[in-house]
This record gives sequence, C-alpha cells and structure tokens, in this order.
Amino acid sequence: MALTDIQVRNAKASDAPRKLPDGGGLYLFISKAGGKSWRFDYSYFGKRKTLTLGMYPAVGLAEARGRKDDAKRKLAEGHDPSLAKKRQQLEAKAAAGNTFGLIAEEFIDKLRRDRRAEPTIAKNTWMLTVLAAKIAPYPITQITAKDVLSVLTSIEKSGRVESALATRSTIGRVFRYAIATARAEADPTSALRGALQRHVPTSHPALTTRRELGGVMRAIYGYEGWPSLVAALKIQALCFARPGETRSMEWGELDLKSAIWTIPAAKAKMRREHHIPLSHQAVGVIMQMQELYGESVYVFPSMMSGKKLLSENSMNSALRRMGVGGDEHTAHGFRSSASSILNESGEFKPDAIEAQLAHLDGSKVRRVYNRATYWEERVKMMQWWADMLDEARTIKSD
Repeated sequence: MALTDIQVRNAKASDAPRKLPDGGGLYLFISKAGGKSWRFDYSYFGKRKTLTLGMYPAVGLAEARGRKDDAKRKLAEGHDPSLAKKRQQLEAKAAAGNTFGLIAEEFIDKLRRDRRAEPTIAKNTWMLTVLAAKIAPYPITQITAKDVLSVLTSIEKSGRVESALATRSTIGRVFRYAIATARAEADPTSALRGALQRHVPTSHPALTTRRELGGVMRAIYGYEGWPSLVAALKIQALCFARPGETRSMEWGELDLKSAIWTIPAAKAKMRREHHIPLSHQAVGVIMQMQELYGESVYVFPSMMSGKKLLSENSMNSALRRMGVGGDEHTAHGFRSSASSILNESGEFKPDAIEAQLAHLDGSKVRRVYNRATYWEERVKMMQWWADMLDEARTIKSD
C-alpha cells in the first residue's frame, strides 16, 4: 500500500533500521538514530542495486516519487541511475571548482605564455581581479548575464565608462577561454551588447606651439626625479610613441647602431610592428639608461623594482609635479604636439607624419605602400623634431 504524508511524518525510529515501502521499489528508510531517507531498489543487468534519492523532510513524498520515476526512465533507456547520479555529482563538483576567478588566473597565465605586452597583462589582471572581483568565487557555469551586468553597472556608476566597456570585453574573453577548454558552454557577455553607456572618446590635452612645448621640455630636463622616469619623459617627447609603448621599451627592441626602435606587433595598438627612427638625442638618452639599467629587461624600470616597468600614471604624475596641469598637457599629448607642429612646418608629407604616428590608413593598399616608403623622410623628420625641441627649450617665456 502506498504511503501517505502523515505516515511519513509520524514514522518513528526503532531498535533496528526499518523500511516503509511505497511501491515500485521506493521506500522510506529509517535509521536507528531516527534519520529518514528515500531509497529506490532496482535491478541492473541482474544485479540488485539501491539508489538514495534524498533525505526527508528536505525531499518530500511527492518529490521522492518523481525522482523514482526519473530513475526508472533512465533504466528504460539502458542507463544505470546510480552511475548517472555519481556522474552528475562529479560534474557539479568540477563546476564548483571551476570558478571564474580560477579560470581568469589561467587566462592571465596564457597571456604571459603568449608574450603579450606587460601593460596589457597588467590591465587585464586589474580588470579581472579588482573590477570583476564580485564574480570571482562563482562557478563559471552558474554566472548569468545579470551577474556580469551588476559588476559592469557598478563600474559605470563610478564614472569609469570606458573601463566598464573594456571589462565586459575582457570577461567575455575569459568565458570564451572556458568554452574552448570545455568548462563552459555559453558567454553571457554576448547578451550585454548595447546594455552599457557608449564611450565618447575625448582628446588628450596637448600644447601645440613651440613656445609652450619649450616650457615643458625645460621642466623635464630640469626635473630631479627618478632617472628612468625622467628619461622616459624625454623619450616620450622625442619619439612621441604611445606612452605604454615607451614605458615598456625593452633592450631587445633597440638597435642603437642603426638608431632604430622596433615596437613588436604584440605591444602596438594596431597589432602591427612599428619602426621608429631614433634621433641623436634619443640615442644619447638611451645610452645613459644603458649605463644605469643595462642588466634590466626594461629600459625604464620602476623605482620599486628593477624587474618591472614604470607604472601607467607615472609620466603624467611627474608632469603634474612639474606644474604642467592635466588640462594642459599629458604624456600622450606629445603625439598631438608632434602632429600639429610637424604638419604646420610644411617640411614633411602628411602621409609620412601619419606613418610615423603609426596611424592606419583606411585603404589596405595604401597601408602596404606607407609601410614600404617614407623611411628616409621619417629619419630626417625625427632628427628635425629633436633639434626643434632643443631649440624650443632656449625660447624665453613672456
């Protein structure tokens, strides 16, 4: 006879374990201590087996019957329900161990193995371990688009719109890495396209006259700060590369005999190798660094550790300490300064200036052409620019 809820609720322990049958192989097992569990006896290829379906009262009578029916369906399909349960438990255990934080660490390690630029690794680490810290302990298979959106909107509300967008992209890359390694099946960030505020780019403040730039150069050359920071500022002004490329300059990228700095594609924003002719002044600054830090990987090591590069905000912070306001000029602003003054000089072709700035041309054919030409003109341009900066330093301010 089938059990009733009242019978199950009122069943008491006895001197020995006992069973209250419900029919079809399902019964309530009551231990000597009074614990109650649902069990299902069945036969699989002639072997008698027992499957525990759950503890009472967490699993009630109706749910126990439903679980028994599920087990019978598995038997009808030729599967052992006990083995299916163990497999599910193992999968759940594996999923619980595959947290977003652990997989994010693997992803960051992969970036290192792929020899990505140190600034890229540092930025990804910051986004995944600091900005996305809230979802780090979650099993990656249980993270929803809503969970990710909660992280991103908190970043957005702090005013860091660009960081929110970049973090969404980076979280998505971790999910795609998890999918590729068979630990996730979907990327919830794909559902968040358009959910965040669109970033409106702003130009970097820059001084664009020789007199103004001369004042900045006098401040840099007179600054008594950390040697590698002062030198990095000089090279930023002389070469007007992107600040991250300057900070992460390595000795292996330099050919001082030929006066060429080669920025690897992995470090370049446009993901293509970029060559910069070095002026006599730039070579002189770098040779001074060689005497001080020739044993370091980086030309401009951090004051905290010779094995690490200067921090992302180091150059701008130094400019502020020199009295150059953030609304006046930035390290990135040297690129705008060079573009403006070089174009106004009329000495060089606009395409050569764009090639030196590593700006991609819209035409694929023209991009190939630009890479193959203008080198001699760019060599002259970089020396002209360095000489102009030296001359500008001598211009007296009003």
